[in-house]
Amino acid sequence: MGWSSSFLLVCLSWVFFTQSTHQLQSSQTQVVLQLRKHLEYPKQLEIWNNRSTDFCYLSSEQANITCENNFVTELRILGDRKSKRVTEYDGFSIPDQTLSETFSMDSFVATLARLTGLRVLVLESLGIWGPLHNKIQRLYSLEYLDLSGNYLFGFIPPQISRLVKIQTLVLDGNFLNGSFPGCFYSLPNLTYLSLRENHLSGLMPSSRYGSILLHLQHLDLSFNHLNGPPPSAFFSLPNISYLNLASNMFTGSLPNHLTCGNQLQFVNISNNRIKGLLPSCLSNASDKRVINYGGNCLLTGVGNQQPESSCEEVHVKREESKAKGKGVGILVGVIGGIFTVVLVLAFGFLLVCRRYCPSGSSEQHLLHKAVHDNSVMGLSSDILTSARYISQAANLGSEGIPVCRLFSLEELMEATNNFDKSYIMGESSYGKIHKGRLENGAQVAIRCLTVSKKYTVRNLKLRLELLAKLRHPHLVCLMGFCINGGGRDESNANEVYLIYEYVPNGNYRAHLSDNSPEKTLKWADRLSALIGVAKAVHFLHTGIIPGFFNNRLKANNILLNEHRMAKLSDYGLSIVIAEDEDHSEAKGQGLNSWQMKSLEDDVYSFGFILLESIVGPTVSARREAFLQNEMVSFGSQEGRRRIVDPLVLSSCSQESLMIVIDITNKCLSPDSSTRPSFEDVLWNLQYAAQVQVNADGDQRS
Repeated sequence: MGWSSSFLLVCLSWVFFTQSTHQLQSSQTQVVLQLRKHLEYPKQLEIWNNRSTDFCYLSSEQANITCENNFVTELRILGDRKSKRVTEYDGFSIPDQTLSETFSMDSFVATLARLTGLRVLVLESLGIWGPLHNKIQRLYSLEYLDLSGNYLFGFIPPQISRLVKIQTLVLDGNFLNGSFPGCFYSLPNLTYLSLRENHLSGLMPSSRYGSILLHLQHLDLSFNHLNGPPPSAFFSLPNISYLNLASNMFTGSLPNHLTCGNQLQFVNISNNRIKGLLPSCLSNASDKRVINYGGNCLLTGVGNQQPESSCEEVHVKREESKAKGKGVGILVGVIGGIFTVVLVLAFGFLLVCRRYCPSGSSEQHLLHKAVHDNSVMGLSSDILTSARYISQAANLGSEGIPVCRLFSLEELMEATNNFDKSYIMGESSYGKIHKGRLENGAQVAIRCLTVSKKYTVRNLKLRLELLAKLRHPHLVCLMGFCINGGGRDESNANEVYLIYEYVPNGNYRAHLSDNSPEKTLKWADRLSALIGVAKAVHFLHTGIIPGFFNNRLKANNILLNEHRMAKLSDYGLSIVIAEDEDHSEAKGQGLNSWQMKSLEDDVYSFGFILLESIVGPTVSARREAFLQNEMVSFGSQEGRRRIVDPLVLSSCSQESLMIVIDITNKCLSPDSSTRPSFEDVLWNLQYAAQVQVNADGDQRS
């Protein structure tokens, strides 16, 4: 009896230990529940209703979660909304077939991407609709992806090539169109690819790829609209065992000298328009290989072949159809052109009206232009309330920072010993910065600004209060301000003092120099700082209404605290200093280079910060020359060895470095319309950091 009791105790202890080591993190549980909400609470996920249950131990035939080290690694959900074959699908929600019209593929994939350890994802027949969003690249750990039986439509995004670990990819039974994408050829580990029953069309590549898809074993492209010669290169892939090209529109003939891979066991080319002789390697003579080729125009007496003329007639009909289509296309083009001209004229008329017709001052007009006193009414209390709410919601750990308050000039004089020269920390085009110590002992940085006389004290207070609402762990906190304007709200303001938290560890640019090797940041630390700043700028653009876009991003405006955490300073000052009074920043940097007029300019400036992080701070003195003469050197290993900071080369993985070089090139594009969003910049930096972490782990092991 005693032995059995001891054995039972050991078993219970082992079960408890196992469950405690696999308990799912609360953040992962929240993501799982958010996914259930996105999928509109399907009955298959009713077992997830009890939030106190560890999802890692919940399993059914329709839903299963597998965990490892407290993270979700596998997610399988099998629904009952298998996509029905319809001749036309317009890409919108269908009642009782798809998820509702409020479903967002963008938000859904972004939520999935928060499961950073996800290796297996199966979401079958759940009524998911929309284009396969390019954010799918964020699931960089995926090895198995199955989204079959849904209502995905549009082109397959080229960003899917970023899923370098993917081995199995199944997108059967959707409405994907466009040609067979070349991005699949960049997936080095792909072994199983199935795109059955979609609307793919166009020509297939016939050569060149035999040396790339070395691991591909299973390829199913049946029941699409692919045309042109059948892709002979796929028959000879070294590991291909299953090849299904049936029920497409392939024409022409297979080459007589076609070679088949040694592993090829099943081939289906039936129900196409293939003519000529069947190559010898596709003969049914071998017991090891099954060949289906019926419904073609092949010169063989078996397989329900059609006469060769029927394939030609189909071809002629297609050409006639194309000709008719061209005529209709011309007519549609003319009508569309007229409509476009009318639309452009209407838009131009609207712009003229908005430019010259009187109207109330908008919030952006108040924020981004030097305007007269009555413009203070343009920023409504509703906007201020929204700005405060969004800012507080995105606080992200800055709760301990005091609320911004109004300082007196006497307090600041006492904190700086009457603004003694020995207290000066630095000076820029914005004005001098003094280090000070408040009465409570807190250290602060005090910036003195000369402002436009067009502002009254009341107007300036409103602007500064809006700036003071910004709270983010990667922004230097504005603790308060002092306005020197004669004491009356109606008087003109001459000077304003901004009181910031003191950040003790210097600026980011100083930590890129090799003058102090012990302080110089290695690649992983640089990525960490860049990610922090990117988060801050993304918050400035999207975390408050209206957004702050004119942020004059520079490497020496990034400060590091005692933990080397990056904080962005001098943000949002364009609402205090009028743009027409801005000065050039430094020698060699023209005024036009630094007049931020739109969101894309912040991206462009951040591109130079990325460039300094890669090359070193010396690039700041030769920006334009570097762009014209040196950027091309990033394209070769020898060029990178010559221009990249040696400390970066010695501490980075090549893959991580190339990700950052790629996004840097995009940020510095001369065409602002082609520059990425800050969300894309942030994701690429986080991806590069993850790649670096993996590389460092491999090196240690």
